Amino acid sequence: MLMDNNKIMIVGTGNVGASIAFALVNQRTAVNEIILTDIIARDAEGEAMDLRDALAVAPSFVKIKNGTYKDAKDCDIVVITAGAAQKPGETRMELLAKNANILKGMIEQIMASGFNGIFLVVTNPMDVLTYYTMKFSGLPAERVIGSGTLLDSARLRARIANYLNVNPKSVHAHQIGEHGDTEVTLWSLADIGGQKISTLLPANVRRDISEFVRNEAYDIIDKKGATYYGIATCVAQILNCIFNDEMRVLPVSSYDYFSDTSFGFPSVVGRAGIIRRLDLRLSEHEGIELQKSINALKQAIRTVKY
Repeated sequence: MLMDNNKIMIVGTGNVGASIAFALVNQRTAVNEIILTDIIARDAEGEAMDLRDALAVAPSFVKIKNGTYKDAKDCDIVVITAGAAQKPGETRMELLAKNANILKGMIEQIMASGFNGIFLVVTNPMDVLTYYTMKFSGLPAERVIGSGTLLDSARLRARIANYLNVNPKSVHAHQIGEHGDTEVTLWSLADIGGQKISTLLPANVRRDISEFVRNEAYDIIDKKGATYYGIATCVAQILNCIFNDEMRVLPVSSYDYFSDTSFGFPSVVGRAGIIRRLDLRLSEHEGIELQKSINALKQAIRTVKY
């Protein structure tokens, strides 16, 4: 259970982990303390030093230091970003064999510290690693969360907003399922101020938007080598949502008892973690596509040997 320290550990200080810390420093955050840890200890120490230099002019004060897995003992949330990075042309699922074994060792050491908070998994393939974080840690399902399709949904909302000339914050639309190639756009439930987006955009435009959202990460990786600003901002939102007990609906990844998988789906998120998944009425086509996504995840889960 959360210890009310509003203290987090970020495991992995590569592009994503460092960007999450940077995103938190540059906003009014509910996070009080950040512990950075990395297999390369000097990197974590350097990132902590660099981030502390911003505190005199940052919007709020956050304690920042580097540490080890032992420091997870009194943390409320551990954010997992460590692992092999996705290379150009490589799918998230191709990362699985590399990152499952890395994950197991990390979780064992973190749990040995006495950690009893919430895991927030960002490392890809995120849904499968969220599932195995729950298995490896033994924590209740509601306290193991993946970043899910929050970033994908942000991309979707921004793309729709660009077509319709509205603020992305006014677009209510979700990607669900795998954070990856089989994710599904919930067009039947997407709206702007109550007006169905399916009545505003023709089918061919909606198909193009869905395809763009599924493939944008590959395009970014091809151009600059990695994605990190978007996901960092999304993770900061999840952290603040938990600490402020906001009870917001976010399409995070969590365990689904019916399918025995973890995947992105709109859920109420608060101080206790996943409060509940929403019970949405999908169209027949969306239901079929979501099942395909779940099947792909189940197949990936079965490939993990540990």
